[in-house]
Amino acid sequence: MRSRSARAALALAACALAGCGSGAGSSTGPGTSRSAAPGAGRAPVTVGTKSFAEQFVLGQLYKQALEARGFVVALKQNIGSSAAAGAALRRGEIDLYPEYVGAFDVALAGAARVPPSLHGALLLGRSYARRHGIALLAPTPFADGETLAVQPSFARAHRLRTLADLVAIRGLRVGAQPTFRADGLVQLERVYGIAGARFAPLTVGLQYRALDDGTIDAADVFTTDGQLQSDRYVVLRDSRGAFGAQNVVPVVRRGVLRAEGPAFARTIDAVSATLTIAAMRRLNAAVAGGQPPAEAARAFLREHGLR
Repeated sequence: MRSRSARAALALAACALAGCGSGAGSSTGPGTSRSAAPGAGRAPVTVGTKSFAEQFVLGQLYKQALEARGFVVALKQNIGSSAAAGAALRRGEIDLYPEYVGAFDVALAGAARVPPSLHGALLLGRSYARRHGIALLAPTPFADGETLAVQPSFARAHRLRTLADLVAIRGLRVGAQPTFRADGLVQLERVYGIAGARFAPLTVGLQYRALDDGTIDAADVFTTDGQLQSDRYVVLRDSRGAFGAQNVVPVVRRGVLRAEGPAFARTIDAVSATLTIAAMRRLNAAVAGGQPPAEAARAFLREHGLR
């Protein structure tokens, strides 16, 4: 399967040009004084993020929404892997970070595989979290999961809707980063019986171009990629959970939840509830197109009445 660290390198380069600093002012909302805001007088908190564009956007969304409620928030970006983020949380270097529940289960809770369902992933993750002084807040509606995408004409010709529909295609040409051969193709065969695929190793980011020019039939994608916000590609549903549940869950130290009061978690949950697949594709596309994550987040929060 394709690791997010691979696309992180591309995201970092893009954000270096676009500007990924915190760059966001704070406000308590129309008609609300800062002294009356629920976060007033609370201890400062630090939101952490991993090292790619979607995480930068998520960090800004939570940071700015909390600031709008009077909380004092610092942002620490580019922490690294799930294991590194978990360690930073345990050491108190950060108080909160957005995590993909399946990644949490594997990297922190020690699961051998990402659970196929969100319910199962949350049960496993929250069981671990309770024993380690942390909490997983409400999951987002969107999942940044891995799957395959194809051209609409190819989908129509073969009546494709889910990954299971690929089993009848012989000699399917799949394009992905090199590591997908050893894990992604194995998962497709194990879960769906898709065997004999012809593999084309590609640099991350080039799979869409390969789909466009017809050198591959199917590309390994993440479901929140900005390229998928249009109807140029058909995303095949992972109906059997081969790649597991990857909804975002904000991970918070329990001591911080107690200290910051109930409005803290409610504010974070309110942001998470707005984050659909369509919303994240639009935000990711905006950042890929050069909009700084802080600006994209600010506009989105205003649109939803959250700042």
